[in-house]
Amino acid sequence: MSISVRRDGTIGTQHTVRIRNHAFPVDVSPEGGGADAGPTPHDLYDAALASCKALTVLLYARRKNMPVEDIEVKVERDDSEERKGVYRMKASLHVTGPLDEVQRAELLRVAAKCPVHRLMVDVKTEIETGWA
Repeated sequence: MSISVRRDGTIGTQHTVRIRNHAFPVDVSPEGGGADAGPTPHDLYDAALASCKALTVLLYARRKNMPVEDIEVKVERDDSEERKGVYRMKASLHVTGPLDEVQRAELLRVAAKCPVHRLMVDVKTEIETGWA
């Protein structure tokens, strides 16, 4: 699979991300010199974690026939020490439905093991950058 990001041709810093049949803008915040025409790369990184947790919880609950009605995952970031090598995220789950405490604990445990969470903390990522 290939993901492309290309400048959209307008004045400023806005680019367009293309993933399969999906396209959406990305930009830099006004504090970073952009126009805030879309999420920043850090926003997408954080959103990847939140969406992975939400989808993992939903799929697990369905497989286990748990009565989940709605799922919301919020991620708050603290990037104040990113340049020192520490990037903190706090994920908060809100799941509705007639779940008992055992089921809720199980869903929280599963959310902590979503593939993107594991990718972010357990996997060494190697990146090669070159010319096309």
